[in-house]
Formats: sequence, structure tokens, C-alpha cells
Amino acid sequence: MNRMKMSASVMWLCMMLWAALFGCDTGRGEEEIKVEKVYEPIKVSKTNATKLYMHYMPWFEGKEYSGYWGSHWRMANKNPDNMDSEGKREIAAHYYPLIGPYDSGDPDVIEYHLLLMKYAGIDGVLIDWYGSHKVLDYAANLDNSNALIAALDTIGLSFGIVYEEYTTEKVEARKGITAIEAAQEDLIYMEENYFSNDRYIAIADEPLVLTFGPRFFRKADQWTEIFSVMEKKPKFLPLWNHGNLVGAANTSGEFSWVDFNYTLSELDKFYDKTNLGITMGSIYPGFHDYYKEGGWGESYGYVRHLDGVTMRSTFDLARDSNLQFLQLITWNDFGEGTMIEPTQEYEFLFLELVQEFSGVSYTKAELELVYTYYLKKKSHKGDPGAAIKLQEIFTFLNELEPAKAEQLLKNL
Repeated sequence: MNRMKMSASVMWLCMMLWAALFGCDTGRGEEEIKVEKVYEPIKVSKTNATKLYMHYMPWFEGKEYSGYWGSHWRMANKNPDNMDSEGKREIAAHYYPLIGPYDSGDPDVIEYHLLLMKYAGIDGVLIDWYGSHKVLDYAANLDNSNALIAALDTIGLSFGIVYEEYTTEKVEARKGITAIEAAQEDLIYMEENYFSNDRYIAIADEPLVLTFGPRFFRKADQWTEIFSVMEKKPKFLPLWNHGNLVGAANTSGEFSWVDFNYTLSELDKFYDKTNLGITMGSIYPGFHDYYKEGGWGESYGYVRHLDGVTMRSTFDLARDSNLQFLQLITWNDFGEGTMIEPTQEYEFLFLELVQEFSGVSYTKAELELVYTYYLKKKSHKGDPGAAIKLQEIFTFLNELEPAKAEQLLKNL
């Protein structure tokens, strides 16, 4: 069985084992035959059919979970062990996560992130993927990506890959294989481990893969060679204005990113193109990177968040352009200040705008409830009695019964 499909079955088997060990006596003196059933999460109803995919960074390491602070919280000159008088850690970002700096592999964090997305009407996550090769921090990124994917069966969101192909240059220098071979192994890994997963995003029955660029392989014949090892070529979308680097035979369209013009003129021009194939638009709250301050080079630019005005403008343009697919940029790139994840500065504002566009029936109240659940889970860590109640609360949240979850939280 594909390991990415196992999580729901394993969860159900654990529940069955619990029932077997601690369940009620039937009084009949005979073994009761139980039939395993597959858990199918309840979907959120939306009035807007536009597919909303959240760009997600799996690259954070936190000291409490991994034993150290990863480079994306530190950059070159910050130390999260340093705290101010209010307990706020020193991180390489202009904005601060509402739950504080965290670890992408922490199951509690993954659950919190995915529940928030579910209540906002997000259809799936597009994982910023550094490949399958275990060099540098790519191994941790892969493990964190797969941990996120394993949780999707329970929550009910889909996923796809945004391939950072430039990583193959570093793989080539460390593993004694060519960059082309490294990329081929990455694509084979996707094909064998992701594409057969029922949760993987497909368009016209073909798996969707994006690449942020390309930045390293910039010739069409290179991509033809890379794809030659696959049984079936995916729907492949490079970054906007990069399709010529992949070749017409290898690309199915393009996706946009941040427009640094406040008039959104570049986005407007991109959406007007009629010869692209698949056009995936972009939604973002702003852009305020920390690269210069953090010692990682020069800034790429600045787009003001304007308390949600910028994000609302990108939604309005996408709606007027009748786009079928939108990438939300990003869930948690704190280094570039594009985070939609709740922060101390903006709280749940950006997710509320997503709720408004997607047409879900939920509001800030449900988002706050998920946040409260996360805090309770952390504060009751190691408490067996609370763990049982918290699992029940999660079930109510995941099955879209927030009122029941709220009542249990009040009594915890």
C-alpha cells in the first residue's frame, strides 16, 4: 500500500484496538466481528467554485520539537533564544506568528494549520518542495512535507508540489550524480509516492506540478530529458513568463506570483493572455521581506499590506478575470512577509478575507476556536485525561461541529 494512503487506515486500526482493549462487554460471551471502514472527512461547503490552493513552506525547525532553531527563523543574525520583556522571541521576520515560532514537523502545528485552512474554505496545499535527496536541510523538509501529507486524509484537503529544481545543483555537488539525474529521481519519487494518492491535485486526470522558476534548468531539452523517465508527464506549470525556458511541449500553463505594482498591472496583463493553457492566479496580502535585515542579501521589494486592502484587490481582480485556479501566497513565508497564517500584527484578518471570497458559512469565531484548541493542546501536554477530551474536541472541529467543540473546550 502506498505509505501516503495508510494514515486513515492506521488511525482507524488504532481506534479498533482501543475498543478491543477497553470496550464494553457484549455479554454474549462471543467475539464480535468488526468491519474496518475508511474514514472520509466532511467537506466544507463553499458558494465559490474557484479552487483555492495555499502555498505552504515546510521548512521551519523549532527548538522545543527538533532541538534547535532552523535557519528560516534565524537567517544570518537572529537568535530566537533571545526574548523581549513580553516573551516575544527574536526571529528573522517583520511579523510574528500568533502561536510563536514553531516546528513544521510538530503534529499539533500541522493540525492547527490544516484546521484553519479548512474553516477558511481552502481546497488544498501546494507544498514548496526541495526534492527527495537527503542533503543539507532537504531531508528535514521532505520529512515535514510527508508529515503534512499524512494528515490530509483526516482533515480532507488535497495537495500538490511546487518543485524547487535549483536544489539539484547542490545535490550534484554532494552525491556524485548529475543535476539531471537528481531531478529525474525527484520526479520518480513524486510519481511513486504522491501521484497515486487520492488527495493529490489533478487537472483533467493528470497530476499538477509547479516549479518556482525554473532557476537552474533553463533549456527545454533539459526538461524533456528530465520528464523522459516518467510513465506519464504531469500538468507542469512554471512561474509566469518562464514557460519559454521549459518549452511548449513540456508546459501546460503558468502561475503568477507577487505583482510589485499597486495597480496590479502585471497581474492584469497576465490574466489577459489567451495562449497559456492553464492560468493559475495569485492572491497575497503584501510583501515585506527580511533578507537585508537578516543578512541574506538585498530586499526584493515591498508591497504594503494596507490592513487587507492589497489582498482584497487581488481577490477582486481574480474574480473579474474568471479564473478557475488561485494560489494563495503564502501560508507562512515569514521571511518574505507574505504570510496568511494568523500573526500578532494582523490576527485572523487575511483568513477572514479568504472566508469572504470562498463563501463558507464560517467566520472569525471558528478560526479563534481552532486557535484556542491549539493552546489547550499545548498547555495540557502530557495529561492523559485531557488528551481524551482533546481528541473528542478535534473530532467535532474536523466534522464541522464547532459549537460542540466550543462547549467541551469551556469545560476543559
